[in-house]
Amino acid sequence: MITAEHVSQAETDYLAQLEKAARRFDNRAAQREETLQTIESRGVLYADEPARVKKRLARLNADWSLAKAIEQIPTEPATTTGSTLPLSPEVFGADVLGLERLMGRNNLTGVAFLEGGYLAARSIGRVCVRSPEGGHYGTGFMVSPSLLMTNNHVLRSLEEASHAVVEFNFQAGVDGRPLDPVTFKIEPQNFFATDRDLDFTVVAVAERNQQGARLADFDWLPLDGAQGKAILGEFVNIIQHPNGEPKQLALRENQIVDLLDRFVHYATDTAPGSSGSPVFNDQWEVVALHHSAVPKTDADGRPLAVDGTPWRPGMGEHRLAWKANEGVRISRVLQALSRFTLTGNAARLRDELFQPPGTPPRGEGAPQTAAAARPGADGFGPAGSAPLTSATAVGLTVPLRITVGVDMPTPDRPGPDRTSGARSLPTVTSAAVLPRAERAAGSSAVADAAEQDLAAALLNLRLGETRAYYVREDDRAARDAYYADIDADSDGETLRRALTALLEETHGPRPSYKPARMLYPWVDLHPDRLLRSVYSGKTFTAEELIHADAAAEAARLRGLQEFLLREAAAGTDVIAAELDALEAALPFNCEHVVPQSWFAKREPMRGDLHHLFACEPECNSFRGNIPYTDFPGFDEAVREDCGMREKTGFEPEHSRGAVARATLYFLLRYPGAVGDGTTEFPADRLPILVQWHENEPVSEYELHRNAAIAAIQGNRNPLIDHPEWARSIDFSGVWP
Repeated sequence: MITAEHVSQAETDYLAQLEKAARRFDNRAAQREETLQTIESRGVLYADEPARVKKRLARLNADWSLAKAIEQIPTEPATTTGSTLPLSPEVFGADVLGLERLMGRNNLTGVAFLEGGYLAARSIGRVCVRSPEGGHYGTGFMVSPSLLMTNNHVLRSLEEASHAVVEFNFQAGVDGRPLDPVTFKIEPQNFFATDRDLDFTVVAVAERNQQGARLADFDWLPLDGAQGKAILGEFVNIIQHPNGEPKQLALRENQIVDLLDRFVHYATDTAPGSSGSPVFNDQWEVVALHHSAVPKTDADGRPLAVDGTPWRPGMGEHRLAWKANEGVRISRVLQALSRFTLTGNAARLRDELFQPPGTPPRGEGAPQTAAAARPGADGFGPAGSAPLTSATAVGLTVPLRITVGVDMPTPDRPGPDRTSGARSLPTVTSAAVLPRAERAAGSSAVADAAEQDLAAALLNLRLGETRAYYVREDDRAARDAYYADIDADSDGETLRRALTALLEETHGPRPSYKPARMLYPWVDLHPDRLLRSVYSGKTFTAEELIHADAAAEAARLRGLQEFLLREAAAGTDVIAAELDALEAALPFNCEHVVPQSWFAKREPMRGDLHHLFACEPECNSFRGNIPYTDFPGFDEAVREDCGMREKTGFEPEHSRGAVARATLYFLLRYPGAVGDGTTEFPADRLPILVQWHENEPVSEYELHRNAAIAAIQGNRNPLIDHPEWARSIDFSGVWP
């Protein structure tokens, strides 16, 4: 609620939101009328795009043919000439009624609906602001163990948020008496991200209040950016604090009447003043962030009050006359959040927000990963800027970074050493130190880790579906900022050293080797959103490789766990040998263009995305660890789909330019790391790489890869950004 004391900037901002919402609503009148007619005449399954309807049904585990039959049930006795499918009363079994309820097409529903709503409501609170400019209320809801989401026009700035609190349990109990509100201070100094156009703010909340109450006791609502949560014609539910009043619910009769690219319109009983409320489907998944009424307006387009006079914010939102409501699609909010450049604790807090549902909350195994690229190096703004509060943050699309695994250090095994030559091993404590019950628990933890890895990869894939594949203007700006201090006219040795220093300095987050997490869902996708084997060119969907690698990883972990249970006293070398055998037997669909054996599987080389490519195991095995070479008469030779191989070298069938640039990157980033073995890449093969690089120009696919990787791990491939440097760089110093 906006009070009379709070009418300066808030008045301007909120009026602007109302005007934009009204324009969007009015501009869609024809489409909305057609949608409503279709819902009335044919049913909800025919009002939306078929692809979106099928995703919705898949999310509900519903059958398409059954759903069509339901939507064709006649409201009157069917005739032989009717277009509906005549169904007898006995058709109305449990399956039909169950789908009716899932789609919101039947007023009968199970009591679990109420139980789910009760649990969801616990995470929703009243946001109270008492700033020098005036006081106002809104609604907010927890979206992670630490972060609260509301509207930008509720919390517009760090300063305003510093004067705010969130109150949970501001509601009546089952006996009708008010509960005691539990108040927590909002802490924008720990996290504050806002977007004025999408009208959202995400801010940190204190872990405990002054009375010692725990924020964790109020849980949080997981957010999912995938399609399939709601379609046109479905009904949504809103839990809110209208006009700053105690918590209330608007249930079921709130129909989605339009879906725009970033917004959703619904006819609802929500009172204006419920700004920042979550909009739920009937499964209590968050569909949208409620942010604005669609007001009734006069001939001049001015919002009207309930008495027909022009409305002003000083009257209070409860005096606004409205004809519909508008929410921001939660998938668009998540996309915007993923693009913010964050570092340190702020990045860790954002990562918690993107955890798959079911992962442990803060303090119980939550990921502790940095999620930031180099400030100013990825198109978000110059170094030293404050992108957290930017309302116009645009740039490269940033894949999510969700870290769940079994790599955490234990008392008897240190964590990965990124500076020494020691190889990182999965941390599975030796069975010799575990009681029998804990051994069983360890097996369960391994299975859980594999499942969480799979969930994270599929979440990344779904969130990537609506991202722009490659934004050339943003990437060029990021490229120019990245190399701003590089003197391209310096001599070859100086240029090489400067690039090596830059690549190492900006290689901030260093992901471990898990191709299913980021490589398949986003980094290695081609413009058609398919994966192609780097050597054979065969195409795969990202989902099939994600599932294949998840199965391989689960089998590896099970095999290693069983080995440790059998070999209780096994030492590190024995475990490493067993892991090597498991990896050979259960390979990933991924190729290191610089073979792992050349750098002893050390990190960060092993997980460096710049030299990882999708590749079916057959081609991976065919190449082995043989260095690249160029065969005379290659085009006329009889060869495998993957390429041509002899003892002296391997020439791929496809992607010679891409693998050359990836190898040259590796030589620059890790000078002295390869070339000291008889089978490793010899210096006399360098001209071959340069020739392949020049013969096959950089493609949009590689530009996308480079931008995506820069967003994840901070550094870029100079040979992709500046192909002309290949002849200027003196590579002679990269061999030991």
